[in-house]
Amino acid sequence: MNYKIYFYAIFLFLSIFILAGVNFEKIMKKNKVIEAKLLVMALSCCMSYLLTNFFFDFLNIS
Repeated sequence: MNYKIYFYAIFLFLSIFILAGVNFEKIMKKNKVIEAKLLVMALSCCMSYLLTNFFFDFLNIS
């Protein structure tokens, strides 16, 4: 069974939870709330990909 898909999902939810604590609305222009939320989603997808690959590479080395 392909366990990597489960780790992608776990790390996706974890990264969304982590990035929810960052106030991107102060960085973004005013009245661009949707774009800030899309930025959080894009960053969380990237983080879940990187964390999953790091986790599996770390397990392969050990």
